[in-house]
Amino acid sequence: MPQFDRYIGIDYSGAQTPTSSLSGLRVYAADRTSLPKEIFPPPSPRKHWTRKGIAEWLRDELNNPAPILVGIDHAFSFPLAYFEKYHLPHDWPTFLDDFRQHWPTDDDIYVCFVHDGSHGNGERRMGDPSWLRLTELWTPAAKSVFRFKVQGEVATSTHAGLPWLRYLRTHCRERVHFWPFDGWEIPSGRSVVTEVYPSLWTRRFPNDKERDQDQHAAYAVAAWLQRADKNGSLQQFLSPKLEPEERTTAQIEGWILGVV
Repeated sequence: MPQFDRYIGIDYSGAQTPTSSLSGLRVYAADRTSLPKEIFPPPSPRKHWTRKGIAEWLRDELNNPAPILVGIDHAFSFPLAYFEKYHLPHDWPTFLDDFRQHWPTDDDIYVCFVHDGSHGNGERRMGDPSWLRLTELWTPAAKSVFRFKVQGEVATSTHAGLPWLRYLRTHCRERVHFWPFDGWEIPSGRSVVTEVYPSLWTRRFPNDKERDQDQHAAYAVAAWLQRADKNGSLQQFLSPKLEPEERTTAQIEGWILGVV
């Protein structure tokens, strides 16, 4: 019996500002029986989603009673070395608050404004591009969340997206389980938000050529989440085989769903 009623895949982008309409922001959703379909933003002068718009839409979706499994394509936390450098408690909500204080990228600004020192206090919370989270060490081709301005980087989308995770946590409260920070076990009937890496799955699902790269990434996330829940394999991915010390680290740094 599937645990979830709907499956949402989000291919993320940290480009421009939170209110910019971005072709790189794509959302696909499936239920238990249908193939994923693209979800478009509400009618407006903007053609594509904005980061703010996705956060507000997700807030409403996650506050519905039916359990939803969501996969978002950016890192949810930073390497343990970052926590140690800045003497932060090993607590994800505190990390989100501290990050937002220094990197207010949910303001109507470019991420590079904070990175370059013209907005916020990003210089007080910089990481080393050589630092990798444990889950990234286990993931082929994964890049550091601090490696900006290289091809395929996740740094910009991560630094843009973290304040919106804080927003969702604030506005959804007990309805949503942020995995694995709220625990590896998922309470029955609870919606779940996870970090994903679409490249793990994009080749597993045929592309009908009508989808561009960003669309197919979001499609593949929704399709894999649906399939894993329906065939019963999801549970093994929600509880990867880690040593106790590794599991403790991953609950601080986060984990990419599907990495085993």
